Amino acid sequence: MELGKFPPELLQKLLAKSVSQDPQVLVGPGIGQDAAVIRQVGGLLVAKSDPITFATDRIGWYAVQVNANDVACTGATPRWFLATLLVPQSFTPAQAEAVFDQVLEACHALGVTLIGGHSEVTYGLDRPIVMGSMLGEVAPDRLVRSSGAQEGDSIVLTKGIAIEGTALLARERGAALAQAGVAPETIEQATALLHNPGISVVKEAGVACSAITVHAMHDPTEGGLATALRELAQASGLGLVVDAESIPVLSQTEAICRALQLDPLGLLASGALLITLAAGEVPALLGQLDRQGIPAFEIGQMVASEDGLVLLKRDGSETPLPVFQRDELARYFAEKA
Repeated sequence: MELGKFPPELLQKLLAKSVSQDPQVLVGPGIGQDAAVIRQVGGLLVAKSDPITFATDRIGWYAVQVNANDVACTGATPRWFLATLLVPQSFTPAQAEAVFDQVLEACHALGVTLIGGHSEVTYGLDRPIVMGSMLGEVAPDRLVRSSGAQEGDSIVLTKGIAIEGTALLARERGAALAQAGVAPETIEQATALLHNPGISVVKEAGVACSAITVHAMHDPTEGGLATALRELAQASGLGLVVDAESIPVLSQTEAICRALQLDPLGLLASGALLITLAAGEVPALLGQLDRQGIPAFEIGQMVASEDGLVLLKRDGSETPLPVFQRDELARYFAEKA
């Protein structure tokens, strides 16, 4: 198979085999579901597991952020983290300590406690891999499901795209970008996107849940914004219409994607958050996010499923929302391997 996420058709087939009979499992595995939710005494436990495989620089920090994001998308507060670190035989003790320190740094910044995991030097690897599991808590009446979008909802996107993919390309392939004609200052700015505006959506998820009634949240990761929108619609059993003119594409993303012939809509986009809510509450949400220094944009609307998944192009014409069988970052890495 190709690099990246499993193809949606295969994933759907595999997930269909998992049918939980446990009444404590409120949200189990499913396309578009950010995390599992388990009923427990006193509240709900939210659990998420995700690996970091593309990055080598700051990999421990990445692992905490992406897992915390998915927990936050349920309205929960990330609380406990477990990390499994697999490294190649060429790894040094100093490098291992650096990854561990990155994990602790990220946990401390988010108020998360590292509670365990595993570390191992593994045969056959050419780069480190961190597999993280994040646990969080949420009150039953505060739970947000990615399947909760309603027909007529507005779709809001925070920050812009594609923060993580752009930062990763700058950090991992800086020389290739320079050779492709990307200006040195653009590469430097793209590298800094990892921390400013950053790939965490924990803050904006909390702001949204406090400011308005959130119907659904989902963070765009592999496959970019287009895939995240498709997952959101599928989870909710709805269609959507998105205005390309309203989608905030970062200038560094535009420059890098143009140089490498990548599509920003399919590029790894952690750092942005999709929120669906009643149209009348959009001004309140945008205002509260703005007061917290978080830019946000209304980019579309949830519609009936029979209306499909539509992208309004900049020239005013309509086209189906593009499909990315794998992330543009994975495609680029595979072609340049």
